[in-house]
Amino acid sequence: MHELSMADGILKAVLENAEKNEATEVIEVTIEIGKMALINPEQVKFMLDVLSEDTIANKAKFTIEEIPVEIQCSKCGFEGEANSDDLDHYTPMVECPKCENKSITVINGKDCIVKNITIEKPDGWLLI
Repeated sequence: MHELSMADGILKAVLENAEKNEATEVIEVTIEIGKMALINPEQVKFMLDVLSEDTIANKAKFTIEEIPVEIQCSKCGFEGEANSDDLDHYTPMVECPKCENKSITVINGKDCIVKNITIEKPDGWLLI
């Protein structure tokens, strides 16, 4: 159900921005989802397709880009991409790939961001 509320929030933001720009149709939406957000991208895409059915985004192409987890290690100073293949939805533990320290700072990969919205206006296309 986490994905449903996330998809609902994304669609509301897209439609609000489209309305502000007097869109007649939403053509494409690009979304970035960090791996530490612990959201299933396929489920979000499915929910967006369902929720947008009776809106100006009903024919929109929703593209989801998954953002890797980037960390900084407090022990060895490593800065870069962490191994996040085994993240558990209930206890997301990330460790330094260099020294296996668990005392790290997540620099990137926690957010869910609407990156681009392509709309059609009465006088042509616009990227917002």
